[in-house]
Amino acid sequence: MTTVVHLGIDLAWSHRNRTGVAALDVDGRLVGSGSVRSDDEIAAFVDAHARGAVVVAAVDAPLVVPNATGQRPCEAQVTREFRAFHAGCHPANRSWPWFDPPRGEVLAERLGWDVDPTTPPGLDRPVAVEVYPHPAMVTLFDLDTVIPYKQRGPARDVPRLRVALGDLLAQMEKHCEDPLALGA
Repeated sequence: MTTVVHLGIDLAWSHRNRTGVAALDVDGRLVGSGSVRSDDEIAAFVDAHARGAVVVAAVDAPLVVPNATGQRPCEAQVTREFRAFHAGCHPANRSWPWFDPPRGEVLAERLGWDVDPTTPPGLDRPVAVEVYPHPAMVTLFDLDTVIPYKQRGPARDVPRLRVALGDLLAQMEKHCEDPLALGA
């Protein structure tokens, strides 16, 4: 039987910041997670959890940025639909040094991931898709706005972030078929 591994990567745009990594088995069970900085550490995590498996990687970062300026059509569309929910996209273009080239593109090339969303995954075809967690959160949990669980400025202190993260975990528990036991 072929093993399938789903990877989640919350890719920091800079190597100075931490990148979250997670691996799930075909049944959606968490089999590994961590926080890393370098692309070598990401590659080691992928190798440890996905060697010999069909790989589907969900990357929260731009994977394809062909435009020199402005925003990509996908970002414009997502922002149009989700701006009112505070879930729009940060524009990615090659005029920003951190998108020339995008770290996600470099990582996908290094790991041999096909970033064409029409490519079906297979043993010889690991794939990566760019994901947008905030619009997904709004849609999946039927929210009026995103849950502000990440640090973004002085208005979000640690106690507020703890409450927000608790809200996010409660929404995840509420909407899963099997309890995740996230609060345990």
